[in-house]
Amino acid sequence: MNFDVNGRTAYAYTGGKPWAASERCIVFIHGALHDHSVWTLLARWYAHHGYGVLAVDQPGHGRSGGPPLASIEASADWLVALLDAAGVASAHLVGHSMGSLIALEAAARAPERAAGLVMVGTAYPMKVSAALLDTARDDPARAIAMVNAFSHSGTASKPSYPGPGAWLHGANSALMHRIQDSGAVDGNLFEHDFRVCDAYAHGLEAAAAVRCPASLILGERDVMTPPKATAQLVETLGARVMHVRAGHALMQEAPDAVLAAMRQAVPA
Repeated sequence: MNFDVNGRTAYAYTGGKPWAASERCIVFIHGALHDHSVWTLLARWYAHHGYGVLAVDQPGHGRSGGPPLASIEASADWLVALLDAAGVASAHLVGHSMGSLIALEAAARAPERAAGLVMVGTAYPMKVSAALLDTARDDPARAIAMVNAFSHSGTASKPSYPGPGAWLHGANSALMHRIQDSGAVDGNLFEHDFRVCDAYAHGLEAAAAVRCPASLILGERDVMTPPKATAQLVETLGARVMHVRAGHALMQEAPDAVLAAMRQAVPA
């Protein structure tokens, strides 16, 4: 479904159900060089269990108009504006990787709008190595291959979703290349997204301002945002922490385990 946010089209997948503003709403925010499709299983489950669902495409990604926003803070403001456009008073904010920082900042900036906060595959600070940033700038295709390899903990995952025989590495690579090459924005979206993550320096202050229940869902084998890098965040948020046996792409590698953890964080 399309909304008008700040004069530009903002797309959100509603989980296969017609959108209607609900007292129970959940918003999913994707990570770098991704779109709403990484949330398909979770979005559909919640849409069919009593929630209004908005799995967003961030500006300049997927079906949402560009340009991409310059900071986590600007993205958080955009997210709150999307809630306004959708007629949502408050929602559970669920973000993966870069999206988790946006959810955190939004929950801090508008505490009355956040019914709950779930940070998936997160860390703070979310620093990116200089080598990866340089590769993203000079050779985005190589950088995508690097991130794709780092994001998965194995080479032959056998998920129940999306189905037996699914090639997780190939699907993630295809998605990242599609978003990078979509033409929605000029320039290098891969480098942009990773520099936005690297630059964010307000995480602990934001965590201290959050007033809603918070949960972290982390991949035990995540080398992109290792679980040990969440200690200060967990302490400041007073967050519940759940681990699944996966890498950074945990929604794809361990879909059933992530759904089970989500159902503890945000019950039906």
